[in-house]
Order: sequence, then structure tokens, then C-alpha cells
Amino acid sequence: MTEDQSVRPWGRYEVLSTSSTHQVKNIFVLPGKRLSYQRHQHRAEHWFIVTGSARVTLDGATFEITAGASIDIAIGAAHRIENIGETELVFTEVQTGTYFGEDDIERIEDDFGRSSA
Repeated sequence: MTEDQSVRPWGRYEVLSTSSTHQVKNIFVLPGKRLSYQRHQHRAEHWFIVTGSARVTLDGATFEITAGASIDIAIGAAHRIENIGETELVFTEVQTGTYFGEDDIERIEDDFGRSSA
């Protein structure tokens, strides 16, 4: 595992590209796991589903998407993604904004006890 990769309770991610205006990650979510319901103050995100099936929650609305679909998440929007399939969910996340640090995550709800609230 390099410094550009990070293991989390829900799976892992790899940083592919980073600059002062963007960051690109591949995110791998284990079956049945989901990321925190969260928001960011300094970045927007665009998710492109590479493989698998996902349940996305965006500002309280929930819907399902599969490989080839994408979604945009505005700065400040509450969002979450969950792997609802039986194989690993893989998606590419493009972050744009002014700051990309992990401390820009405001966790509203978290399955692993990491909520900000």
C-alpha cells in the first residue's frame, strides 16, 4: 500500500491525480458496506460507476445506479454511496474545489462510529 492508497472500514481508495484545483480517486467499496453520510464545504464531487451496483443518497433522496452511470454532488450537499451488489463496487471520484483534505468531511451519520455530530 502506497501513500496514495488508504484502507477504510468500508473498503479502500487510491489517489490517481491531485493538484490545487482537483483530486481524482478510484474508490472500492466492499459488498454490503457504505461510506459516511457526509458533506463538504470546499469541494464538489462527480462519481462515475465503473463496476457494480450502488445505492446513492443525495440530500435525503435515494436511488440506485449501476456501471456507466454518473452523479454530481454540489458543495454542501449531503451524500452517501452504498454497495448493494454481491461484488466490489468501483467508482471514480473527481473532486473539484479549493481544498481536498480529509478534515473537510462533515460526517452526518457513519456505520463505524466516526460521525462528526
